[in-house]
Amino acid sequence: MPAKPLLLATALCTLASAARAQDLDDRHLTIVPRTAEEAARIAKVTAPPTDFSKPQPFEARPAGAATVPVRRDDLAFDQPSANLGIDAGLDFRLGEAMFDKLWVSSPTSTLASDGLGPLYNARACQSCHMRGGRGHAPDGPEDDAISFALKLSIPGTQSEQIYEIEGFVGTRPEPNYGRQIQDFSLPGHPAEAHIDVAYDSFEVALSGGEVATLRRPTFSTRDLGYGAFHPDVMFSPRVAPQMIGLGLLEAIPAADILANTDPDDADGDGISGRANIVWSREFQRPMLGRFGLKAGAPTLRQQTAGAFATDIGISSPLFTKGHGDCTDTQVDCVNAIHGDKDVRVFEVDDVGLDLTTFYSANLAVPARRDVDAPEVLRGKEVFYDTGCASCHRPAYVTHRLVDQPAQSFQLIWPYTDMLLHDMGEALADNRPEARATGREWRTPPLWGVGLTERVSGHSQFLHDGRARSLLEAVLWHGGEAEAMKQRVIAMPPEDRAALIRFLESL
Repeated sequence: MPAKPLLLATALCTLASAARAQDLDDRHLTIVPRTAEEAARIAKVTAPPTDFSKPQPFEARPAGAATVPVRRDDLAFDQPSANLGIDAGLDFRLGEAMFDKLWVSSPTSTLASDGLGPLYNARACQSCHMRGGRGHAPDGPEDDAISFALKLSIPGTQSEQIYEIEGFVGTRPEPNYGRQIQDFSLPGHPAEAHIDVAYDSFEVALSGGEVATLRRPTFSTRDLGYGAFHPDVMFSPRVAPQMIGLGLLEAIPAADILANTDPDDADGDGISGRANIVWSREFQRPMLGRFGLKAGAPTLRQQTAGAFATDIGISSPLFTKGHGDCTDTQVDCVNAIHGDKDVRVFEVDDVGLDLTTFYSANLAVPARRDVDAPEVLRGKEVFYDTGCASCHRPAYVTHRLVDQPAQSFQLIWPYTDMLLHDMGEALADNRPEARATGREWRTPPLWGVGLTERVSGHSQFLHDGRARSLLEAVLWHGGEAEAMKQRVIAMPPEDRAALIRFLESL
């Protein structure tokens, strides 16, 4: 795929070259620079295929040496990277214990596990990311949908702008409910609300007389515990994404991601990928956004700390409030007894945060299945011919990392460009996040997508779980992907089936 021009400026500096971009966004990693010979090898091994009669070299191992064999049970995403050493493997298990820990309220004698809430969405990380897999939308009024969240914000004022980042859209928490609806609470504290969803079904005619039925969701809240919403409130429903391969995504050179940006569609292909540039709490500077459905977090550590704070109400060195997402109007929540200010200082300290981050970084990507099957190979050719690879960029080689051998210099196949794309009005949440508009989403990685039902017990896709199959997910694409969707609708049924078969093999 040819590199696209980078048009990104900040008040502090202008990213005039890929090298400068790397200096800005990868300085938190201990990197050995690539040689010219390595760069040539990388360009060759990540080039688009020209022969679809056989798999590409190393394609069956999407995470390189970190790839693990495919399990036949629902633990396919709950394995450590294959190339972890003994000591790192022990750290992985300690991080897993942090990830699985059920937090309890304060005060308690269990000082290492107290600080829950008082308002929260779940008591443990694994409650939302069960077995490392994907969450689901509410399924009826009795389903609390722990793995689903409703994000909130209102338009920001001048004080919310970050002038170091061009195009940054500042927002504020909703005054009564904060950044996210918490639908659970400790005794004595009303939950913020309960979330319901209703669906309106409609049919899409496909070639060959086939018909697909899509469902359009409408989300609503009931039993509001803290008054009415602000009149300018913006909502964004989010299903918890799968967790595999996150450390490898963080190890992709920023320069390789930024080289594919084309915000003004200068090459005229209809694809206008943009980088989300966000503020790093840890490094106090702008960084490339990589994590979250709109790439709103720059590092996996910040993403992890944010989830502790917002989902569970747990403070950390990056999000220091013991009451989590509670607002100033929720006085009882703010003034409740919290689990911080003891020997840990925060409810999860640096060690606990680092172990949880390490675990999240090393949940392994399973090997591909049926990579040489004729229908899968035909589906791969359809994938490229249709233009899907324009956003779902197949392959990268990660940085050489001095202190992260499991992620160092691996040829990986995540099928994402890590950039923001306008996905059309039908998928818009109309809620900005940093530089992302209300119509933009980060291209989600596709590795492991074919194992979703095995791991999570369902086949719900997209940011809010509306799609019940991979075909439905494709048919919801719009905006920059409208032309690709129309090609899928019009192609011969056997090619459409082969495309889905290829996606299922990832």
